[in-house]
Amino acid sequence: MKMIKITMLALALGLMSFATISPVEYLIAKKNNTTLGAAIVWKTESVDVGEIPQGKPKAIVFEFKNSGNTAIVVTNVVGSCGCTATDYTKEPILPGKTAKITATYNAANKGAFTKTVTVTTNAEATPKVLTLKGTVI
Repeated sequence: MKMIKITMLALALGLMSFATISPVEYLIAKKNNTTLGAAIVWKTESVDVGEIPQGKPKAIVFEFKNSGNTAIVVTNVVGSCGCTATDYTKEPILPGKTAKITATYNAANKGAFTKTVTVTTNAEATPKVLTLKGTVI
């Protein structure tokens, strides 16, 4: 019985020592001004394309950089309507590297427009909403 108590005590102390590793890493990273995990820095989140001719699709490129220390994976990119097609990097974006999200507006109807592109990644808890706007003439 005494042996079981000693074993349980050793096990409990051993498990508690693992619980302190994560906060220590966080404090070290905070002291060194580094980021734990994945982090995205967008070059721009909104683009005004100005005037574009009717019937001529316009491609808008949103660029971002992985400023974290783990790879970023873009899991989904969706346009706000069928008039906006999207394309994105399917491979993981390594720390320090850049990637692009391309939104192509079909410019079928004349007039002002404002469209959004929703980007889901492993770096952000909520999806990022990018905006494109302009006027079809």
